[in-house]
Amino acid sequence: MDCTKVGKLLYDLRKEKRMTQKEIADKMNISDKTVSKWERGLGCPDISLLSELSDIFGVNIEKILQGDLSINDTDGGNMKRIKFYVCPACGNIITSTGLGEISCCGRKLESLHVQEINEEHNLQTTQVENDYYITFNHEMTKDHYISFVAYVMFDRVHLVKLYPEQNAEVRIPIMRKGDLYFYCSKHGLMKQKI
Repeated sequence: MDCTKVGKLLYDLRKEKRMTQKEIADKMNISDKTVSKWERGLGCPDISLLSELSDIFGVNIEKILQGDLSINDTDGGNMKRIKFYVCPACGNIITSTGLGEISCCGRKLESLHVQEINEEHNLQTTQVENDYYITFNHEMTKDHYISFVAYVMFDRVHLVKLYPEQNAEVRIPIMRKGDLYFYCSKHGLMKQKI
């Protein structure tokens, strides 16, 4: 851990939050001289204090240790670059349109890669009133089911969560042309144009 880099980062984060060294120190039950020492690079925070610093500044502990918050390149939130993440522990679904460090339940998540559609994951789409009525010939057991369906257009995402023992069907409003993504709990993410 480079104390100079960590100190500069802590200084920048404190200024960003418009807090004084005393305010940080009071929140952590330490002296403001300790905070000053860190910011000048004359020492680093004890590992037992990193969690508190992370909470105060809203920054990952790993980034504090690196002393660097690198900014992603601006991509304008282009939906063509959408990424899906699914937590293996709780099933949480997260989307992102750019690079990011996504974590859930204490685990870093990797973005899902689109798999080839096969017969087992074929879907049927019909128009019913002003909706696409989408059905899957797919089992919906606790061990093997379609977890979500997401209709991605150039400016929005319509996501429908499915659960085991539910019918493998969804209705999505007809809007614009887009891509349909769906996630099988065993075989991963798949994509089909509508």
